[in-house]
Amino acid sequence: MNSKDIVYIALFSALTTALGLFPPLTLPIGVPLTAQSMGCMLAGSIIGAKRGSIALCIYILLIVIGFPVLAGGKGGLGVMLSPSGGFILAWPLAAGLIGYLYEKNLRSLTIIKEACFIVLGGIVLVYAIGIPWVAVFAELSLYQAAVGTLFFLPGDIVKVILVIFVTRLIRRAYPSIDIKN
Repeated sequence: MNSKDIVYIALFSALTTALGLFPPLTLPIGVPLTAQSMGCMLAGSIIGAKRGSIALCIYILLIVIGFPVLAGGKGGLGVMLSPSGGFILAWPLAAGLIGYLYEKNLRSLTIIKEACFIVLGGIVLVYAIGIPWVAVFAELSLYQAAVGTLFFLPGDIVKVILVIFVTRLIRRAYPSIDIKN
């Protein structure tokens, strides 16, 4: 790992924190709707699987240590042991999957492929981990937890569109960013 990798990793950890400055909207099941889930989508699509995953792991470490880096100025181990903890723990995996798919398809990317990659990693994978976590920590059935998270989908689709736009913009402006590391 070179100094450029470290800078990218730090940048995307900080970006995920900055996305938390937008006020959260807390849903009835105790999980806040925030812009921070875009951090894993952007990290994977721009800096790749390895660096994106590391950036989000560092971000989670900051949360666990107690830094107030989550939306609403929250942090600490208690947050990770709450209904939203599973979604947050899924972010490094989501960045890794999105980054891997981008890396393997960089020369043949289309908007449709990008949307599929980001939806698969940033929504499907995150929900697959987050929904059971909500069920356990909110003492709900899996069905109730899944239905409760349906409120996230419209916002997540908007995030996917924004991430595609930002990723394409950054790739055009900074072609020297090498996604493969």
